[in-house]
Amino acid sequence: MKKVLIALDYNPTSHKVAETGYATAKEMNAEVILLHVVTNPEHYSSPEYSPIVGGQGYMDTSQIQLDSVEGLTKASRHFLNQIKHHLNDETIHTMVKEGDVAETILEAAKNKSADIIAIGSRSQNWLENVLLGSITEKVIRHTTIPLLIIPIKSEE
Repeated sequence: MKKVLIALDYNPTSHKVAETGYATAKEMNAEVILLHVVTNPEHYSSPEYSPIVGGQGYMDTSQIQLDSVEGLTKASRHFLNQIKHHLNDETIHTMVKEGDVAETILEAAKNKSADIIAIGSRSQNWLENVLLGSITEKVIRHTTIPLLIIPIKSEE
């Protein structure tokens, strides 16, 4: 195992996903890649994503235009750099991609030859996944790359 791709969203629990994925990678002496996928800008206007969470708490987004893909990409780069700084490892690679989240995670993992994908799962129960679907569930269904699924509970 040489590469671990850690997929992160803006939820405050992403710190746990990053820390657990990073610790696993370090146990294997593997390269770490942090990934955030930018999706439709309207998605980020929901209360779940505002304000955007960064490595040391909430980011100052006053100087970032969050209603455009360019602004979200800039915020995402800042977010991943804060996580990288929090993990205190300058060798970590960061990637910001745009598209369908599950599909883009799978594509990035394949393109980067990732040996493991680390991803969080906030799902409360199996019925929720069946009825609503989840990014983690979609990744599970379509990957041939081993997954490290990190169970997390939303901080409320």
